[in-house]
Amino acid sequence: MAKALLGYVGGSDPRLLAEMRRLQQRVQELESELVRIQAENDALTAAASHDRIMESIDAHQAEPALT
Repeated sequence: MAKALLGYVGGSDPRLLAEMRRLQQRVQELESELVRIQAENDALTAAASHDRIMESIDAHQAEPALT
């Protein structure tokens, strides 16, 4: 009985360790992708904001510049 418990609790299964390493690598890949996508989203948001500002300026109704 003690031998069965020791084998169940004490031993580390190489398949379990390999799966844990694989999952940790996948988490790192997903975190990197998230950072990349967030940066891309920030750049697109800034570009869209710039476009909205430029569209809000109506050149036909703009006042002439003072000289």
